[in-house]
Amino acid sequence: MTERLRRWRLVLGGAESEGTGCVLDGRDAGMDGALGALYGKEGERQERGAGLGASAPSVARWLGDVRTYFPAPVVQVMQRDAVDRLGLASLLLEPEMLEAVEADVHLVGTLLSLAGALPETTRETARAVVRKVVRDLEKRLAGRTRAALSGALDRSARTGRPRPRDIDWNRTIAANLRHYLPDHGTVVPERLVGYGRAAQSLNKGVMLCVDQSGSMAPSLVYASVFGAVLSSVRTISTRLVVFDTSVVDLTDQLDDPVDVLFGTRLGGGTDINRALAYCQARVERPADTVVVLISDLYEGGIKGEMLKRVAAMKASGVEFVALLSLSDEGAPAYDREQAAALAALGVPAFACTPELFPEVMAAALERRPLPVPEAG
Repeated sequence: MTERLRRWRLVLGGAESEGTGCVLDGRDAGMDGALGALYGKEGERQERGAGLGASAPSVARWLGDVRTYFPAPVVQVMQRDAVDRLGLASLLLEPEMLEAVEADVHLVGTLLSLAGALPETTRETARAVVRKVVRDLEKRLAGRTRAALSGALDRSARTGRPRPRDIDWNRTIAANLRHYLPDHGTVVPERLVGYGRAAQSLNKGVMLCVDQSGSMAPSLVYASVFGAVLSSVRTISTRLVVFDTSVVDLTDQLDDPVDVLFGTRLGGGTDINRALAYCQARVERPADTVVVLISDLYEGGIKGEMLKRVAAMKASGVEFVALLSLSDEGAPAYDREQAAALAALGVPAFACTPELFPEVMAAALERRPLPVPEAG
């Protein structure tokens, strides 16, 4: 019961009406002060702690406190809330603040939105923070991506030594029916039959077309990392295009995702049609090209033209994929009418986690059904 009261006391914040009667001391009092500085009402912040205010030293102390009392994932959430609730974005322009924060994808998004305002003294520190996050993401995602895209399946070819995920189970069972064991109700697969892999010289084209409006910041970070990984796969020719009301081709910077990210400009309007027109004009082999649109589909351009362009690309043989987000955050806000219109064209629009993206790309390159997550 004491532990339960302690937890409720930390949640409720110690106001007169909270009713737990629990007094905190030591580490618990420190945790309570850090929480109160961020989540308490203005008056309560002054009672429970010094508050954060607009003071860089007090924020630095608070950042140190939360890293002491809470695990990294909680620290990242609290930092994000501090930026949103207390307007601390301007303090991230100071090198001392950047050195104190726990770096994650959302912090990178905030830094990108502030990129135009970063003073010279902060710019290198900001790049170092972004580089650390990018390096961690590449380490986590590159192996999975290269494994999924190591060569598209050639379903017309057969091999007797398939990889586990390339086994054709229907043909394998048929080839081993004579090894059926009635007592066990199973077939012993002495001989495996599987799909072959396409020749390594086969060249596919992937175009990542990424919305750089402010809400798409995490997607942009992941897309830049995947773009760099895809460009390192010998059998895939990768192009990265970012857009708002203008279109910027960042393909020549794919060897350094940090340069890609600092070459973007978060915010502004959205003209999906113009971006797709740019991509469409650069499709050389439609049957070997996958276009991945990463956007919340809120179109500021001509909606009807955008849909006609998607239909034209599909009719020419392009495989078209629409991702509402590329992040760990679940279902985003998006234009449902546009998503329904794309679905009517045979283009399902869905949110995609970074872990699922390699399988989505492999399915698109192999022209098999996409692994669309179930709604809900």
